[in-house]
Amino acid sequence: MPRLNFGAFLAPHHPVGEHPMLQFRRDLDLVEQLDRLGYDEFWCGEHHSSGWEMIGSPEMFLAAAGERSKRIKLATGVISLPYHHPFNVAQRMVQLDWMTGGRAIFGSGPGALASDAHTLGIDPMVQRDRQDEAIGIIRRLFNGERVTAKNDWFTLQDAALQLLPLQEEMPFAVASQISPSGMTLAGKHGIGIISIGSTSSEGLNALPTQWGFAESAAAKHGKTVDRKNWRVLLSWHIAETREKARAEAREGLLRHHNQYVVGTLQRPGAKPFSDPDEAVEKTAFSDEAAATIGTPDDLVKRIKSVLEISGGFGTVVGFVHDWANPENTMRSWDMVARYVVPEINGYLAGLRQSQDFVATNRGVFDRAKEAIMAKINENEAAVAALAVTASGRLGNVSASNLPDLDKARAQAGRR
Repeated sequence: MPRLNFGAFLAPHHPVGEHPMLQFRRDLDLVEQLDRLGYDEFWCGEHHSSGWEMIGSPEMFLAAAGERSKRIKLATGVISLPYHHPFNVAQRMVQLDWMTGGRAIFGSGPGALASDAHTLGIDPMVQRDRQDEAIGIIRRLFNGERVTAKNDWFTLQDAALQLLPLQEEMPFAVASQISPSGMTLAGKHGIGIISIGSTSSEGLNALPTQWGFAESAAAKHGKTVDRKNWRVLLSWHIAETREKARAEAREGLLRHHNQYVVGTLQRPGAKPFSDPDEAVEKTAFSDEAAATIGTPDDLVKRIKSVLEISGGFGTVVGFVHDWANPENTMRSWDMVARYVVPEINGYLAGLRQSQDFVATNRGVFDRAKEAIMAKINENEAAVAALAVTASGRLGNVSASNLPDLDKARAQAGRR
C-alpha cells in the first residue's frame, strides 16, 4: 500500500478577541512543532474579512514559517487568484520557493469568502474563469516563457520571470468543495487537488464522483491526474480517551460552530447547537458525522474508511481549529504523529512481527541459554558465586538468552 502523507490546513479560525500578534506567533509555533513531528505539508490561506481569518498574505506567513522549519512543505491554501495580477502571484511564489529551499506548493482557488470579493468589487460569476485563466498564465511563466496577454482584468507585455522556481516542477493544487468546478479545473491543467468539502458528510460521500470529474476533464484536455496528488481534508481532535477528547473539544467546538459557521458565515443549512454536548454528538458521533473526536484508534478507523470510500488519495490534511485550548491542540497533533501516522503507513508492522517471533519461538533460543551455562560451569569461581547469589532475577535486563538463574543456582548449590 502506498505511503500516505500527512499535512495540516490552517485557515486560520481564531476566536475574535485574542491578541493578533500572539495568534500569529502561536501559528508559527504550530508549524515548527509539525515540522519536528515529521508532518509532510502545512497549508494556510488568504482571507481579508470575517474577523476570524487573519492571514491576508499566505506567502508572507509561509516565508516566516520557512525560517522556523527545516523539511515540511509549505503550501498556499489558497491564494485567491481573481484578486491578483497573475504575474505578481508568480513572482511571489518563486521568491517563496527560493526562500524556503524549494519547499513551496502553489495552491489556488477562486476565493472562498463572498465578503472578500465584494470588498474588491469582483463579480462572483467571473471568479472561477479568472482562476482558470491565471493558472494557465502562471504555468507558462514558471516554464520560462515570455508571455503577452490582455483581457478585462490584467495585461502582460513581453512578461517573463527573471528567476524561475527553485524546484524543477513546483507542485500545483486547486481547492475543491462539492461542486465539480475545482476537480474539473485540476483535470484540465493536470494538477493536484485539495478537497476541502470533505469536512462534511456530503463532501465525503461525494469523493468518488468528484475524482471522476477530474479524470473526465483530464481526458478531454489530453492531461492526466494522479491520486497521489489528491489531498483530502478532515477534522479531528485526539486525546488518550474519547471522554478526554470530548471534554477538551466541546466548548471550543460550540463557539466555532455557533459564532463562526452560523453567526458570521451564515452557512446555508447550518443551525446553532444548543449546548456543547450537542455540538460534540452531532459533529463526531452521529450517523452523518464527518469529524473525529476520540482516540488515535478512532482516527485510524476514520482515515481507512475515507480511503476506501474515495478509492485512494495521496495526502490526508488535518483542519487546524481552536476547538481545544492551545496546549491540548498541540497534544492532539503530537498523538496523531506518534500513533496514527505509523499505523496508517505500516511503520510498526515489522516491529510487531519481530516481537511476536521472539515471544512465540522461545524454544529456538534455548541453545543460547545452554551456551551461557556451559561457560559458567567451566569456571569454579563462577559456579561458587552463582550458588550464593541472593536472587536469580536481573531486573530489567533485556537479553533474551539469559538462562533460568534460579534453576541454575539450585544446581550449583548441589555441586
